Amino acid sequence: MSVEQNHTRSSAYVLPTPQLVGDVGIHPLRLRELLRWLEEALARGKPATIFYANVHAINLTRRDPALRAVYREAEVVFCDGQGLRLGAALLGRPLPERFTPPDWIDGLAAICASGSHRIFLLGGHPGVAEEAARRLEANHAGLQIATHDGYFLSTPDGEQAVLEAIRAFQPTLLLVGMGMPMQEYWIAAQRAQIAAPVVMTVGALFDYLAGTVTRGPRWLTDNGLEWLCRLWYEPRRLWQRYLIGNPRFALLIVQQMLAERHVAKDRHKRG
Repeated sequence: MSVEQNHTRSSAYVLPTPQLVGDVGIHPLRLRELLRWLEEALARGKPATIFYANVHAINLTRRDPALRAVYREAEVVFCDGQGLRLGAALLGRPLPERFTPPDWIDGLAAICASGSHRIFLLGGHPGVAEEAARRLEANHAGLQIATHDGYFLSTPDGEQAVLEAIRAFQPTLLLVGMGMPMQEYWIAAQRAQIAAPVVMTVGALFDYLAGTVTRGPRWLTDNGLEWLCRLWYEPRRLWQRYLIGNPRFALLIVQQMLAERHVAKDRHKRG
């Protein structure tokens, strides 16, 4: 290892100050910065919770004080959508990149494989996480991975069985894909019982990895239209989130802009 590489690895990455959009502080991170922070967090083995945020998350937290509190407890919240990135830019709080779990899972899996960090996948319909794990193992030699579906809450002792399965496997990283806000609420409620230092939400990642849900073409997903692709593939489930949620988010941004300008004018008058 070169002196430069050793210096890079020994210098802990310091997270940038979160940017407030709606009621959520978003860390203005690039993907390489998130992966570097995750690599350090996994190596330390200290408790850390990482959430993603998008337009849907901002809308939910605006209406739900309990969810706002859950987001505030996370060590990292990163930008998962171009709509959120645009809203932040209009507020004068630029977010340098947007990236979804399918964009970073291979990089994170490579870090886990090289560092002997075990991963536990929790979520999805029965068999989905297993197939996702099989594909990750095929692409990353030496990856240690275990799974459980996300329907354990339907049985009286299902939750305890999942917590025991996680404890038995002793993962360094738990990826929870149970949909928003269920995944955030479950992590917050069980964080003290989860036997994994690093916990992340991943939404529909396991479905994408297993091939049960199709992701749109890159020329759309890379240009702010991933929501349109998801709406096309799952209109019944997602029409309200996007056709009502997107205008609601736009209104929220306008309200925040006006409120902050009003505060700024008052400060100027008093100054």
